[in-house]
Amino acid sequence: MSLQELENTIAKLPPDELAKFREWFLDFDSAQFDKRIETDARDGRLDSLADAALRDHATGKSTPL
Repeated sequence: MSLQELENTIAKLPPDELAKFREWFLDFDSAQFDKRIETDARDGRLDSLADAALRDHATGKSTPL
């Protein structure tokens, strides 16, 4: 199924089915994002960001929440 076909199918959903689809997609998208963050963290892709944040905090460049 092409993206255009998928868009057309979604556009034709009745409101109750669209609401169910929206909820499903938000859950799906969140799970995909979580997997990507976990992979990036495991593979060290976030290390430089964490190091920079720790340096900023150590030098007083952070603020309390």
